[in-house]
Amino acid sequence: MAKQAGKGVEEFRPYVTKVLPVGAQIVCADNSGAKILEIIGVPRHKTRASRLPSASVGDFCNVVVKKGPAELRKQVHGAVIIRQKYAVRRLNGVRVCFEDNAAVLITPEGETRGTDIKGPVAVEASEKWPRVANLASMVV
Repeated sequence: MAKQAGKGVEEFRPYVTKVLPVGAQIVCADNSGAKILEIIGVPRHKTRASRLPSASVGDFCNVVVKKGPAELRKQVHGAVIIRQKYAVRRLNGVRVCFEDNAAVLITPEGETRGTDIKGPVAVEASEKWPRVANLASMVV
């Protein structure tokens, strides 16, 4: 089995509905140059037969760049989901949803490719990925 990219901090996390299946196109929220990402795989995701693997806020997934510079296209990158449209229920009863589905590109060492993140980042993603939390201008 191939070496997995840096997977963030493993802590207790309440269940978050997996809403971004393989094939979903999402916004790239960093300044790496990529505009649109497509999810092609969700490592370490187990599901039943014939159901698409899906990701949610804070999950690592494999993506390809569909719209962006030529040097980023036609190769597989790692990404972390930082926002999702579907509501996330927190332990205090509050439901949080965002206006788009977004991710940031991650290097195999677990560092972010860009140096800035546009828009808010969910707390669920920032707790699991401290490098993403450092770049986030707003954590919701």
